[in-house]
Amino acid sequence: MRLEIFDPPMCCSTGVCGVDVDPELARFSADLEWLRGKQIPVERFNLAQQPGAFAESQAVLEAMQANGQECLPLFVWNGQVVGQGTYPEREQLAAWIGLDISAQSSLYSQGVAELVAIGAAIAGNCEPCLKYHYNQARKLGVSAEDMQRAVATAQTVKEMPARAMQELAQRLMGSPRAEPPAPQADARPAGGCCG
Repeated sequence: MRLEIFDPPMCCSTGVCGVDVDPELARFSADLEWLRGKQIPVERFNLAQQPGAFAESQAVLEAMQANGQECLPLFVWNGQVVGQGTYPEREQLAAWIGLDISAQSSLYSQGVAELVAIGAAIAGNCEPCLKYHYNQARKLGVSAEDMQRAVATAQTVKEMPARAMQELAQRLMGSPRAEPPAPQADARPAGGCCG
């Protein structure tokens, strides 16, 4: 089972490039990513770059013989033409392939929960937490790439306040960044910050 999209001639495989991006194509590309996230195989063919794919499909050949390029974009689900001529909305795509999206399900899955936990472990410097949630995420089939993104995002969020505090200190004190002095037993006043 797969959805095949046969696009009219475009500059690239998605048409979402250059200075003047067509918002309809951008929306449709996002909808295709949504489908892929639902584990629906999607293949896209561009007449300008992959004319052989058009010639290899009997359904596409028949549609083009009947209507020329006016039938493009053409949508084929399991070998059957399900739509042509315009880029559909997400609801129409879902209807073609039998997905019920009337009650949108939450994006917060077990896999997402483990990615959040991995990020929290990074932010909290908790090695046992990171190991545990890494293993849980692997069991759920979360990709290494997604885990790396969670780590990178958490690290960025973690470093931003530290950078901001360093810049504030430099502005207040008017001096370049210096190494902190070695702590002394009586260096902190009683009842002061962090005392």
